[in-house]
Amino acid sequence: MRRLQRTAVALRHVAFEDLGLLAPVLDRAGWTVSFCEAAVEDLSHASIVNADLLIVLGGPIGAYEIDKYPFLSREIALLERRLRKKRPTLGICLGSQLMAKALGSRVYAGAVKEIGWGKVELTEAGAASCLGGLACDDARVLHWHGDSFDLPEGAVRLASNAHYDNQAFAFGGQALGLQFHLEAEPRQLEEWYVGHAVELAAAGISVPELRTATSALAGRLRTQADSVFDPWLRQIGPV
Repeated sequence: MRRLQRTAVALRHVAFEDLGLLAPVLDRAGWTVSFCEAAVEDLSHASIVNADLLIVLGGPIGAYEIDKYPFLSREIALLERRLRKKRPTLGICLGSQLMAKALGSRVYAGAVKEIGWGKVELTEAGAASCLGGLACDDARVLHWHGDSFDLPEGAVRLASNAHYDNQAFAFGGQALGLQFHLEAEPRQLEEWYVGHAVELAAAGISVPELRTATSALAGRLRTQADSVFDPWLRQIGPV
């Protein structure tokens, strides 16, 4: 049986926050992936608007900083159209916050800067979703954010933790927002340590300690990412 050719566009805000562990999952499933640099490219281009899957990646700015970064208004408008039409959409960290804003929710600075590896607690809906594998005792995800958002109307909360109620949500069967990073690839995180050096210093985060924690988890992270992204990609369309 011939596999359908499907297109995915990844909106990138900084070069080093890319698809990471999600890239091989997409490749195995037969997706053709292209990148769009969100701050400078035409987000109204047909190749982006009509992509079978839109992936909105992370970045060190706030979804509410439109006055400073006007391109965000175009990105939010793109998400509004996709979500209204129930087109497959995945948001990671900033991407999930932009999805929430596009759905009419408030996005705001959180009370705690959350950087490092930790667990999330799944809701009943989360345990029954593609995130189910994160319920195991040794599951850990990378938190790297200081913003939060209200759960959008019509969305389903999938995960939370002690600091943030909305760590993951689903909107219909075609959209998934993840506040945390499942896609982070251990070796590529060395670029994050450099690119986010000022943020890490301001938050009092030890890079050697973060690197050690990452190394201890490195062997299981690919399997963990596969366990979430594989079923979600099957959910949004035929293989």
